[in-house]
Amino acid sequence: MTAPRPAEQPRPAVLTGTSMRDLLASCAAADAISRPPRDPEPQQRAPEPAGERRAAA
Repeated sequence: MTAPRPAEQPRPAVLTGTSMRDLLASCAAADAISRPPRDPEPQQRAPEPAGERRAAA
């Protein structure tokens, strides 16, 4: 004689309460603060006008 199986109870629906937009925003914020700051861009000089260049010695 086998034991009768207990009736399966339905699982309640789980609602997280967090939208996908909020989840993605929190991941982007965590990524942004976990990286070290970037080095500053090197300053590029503006090209000198052709008439004001000095001649090489």
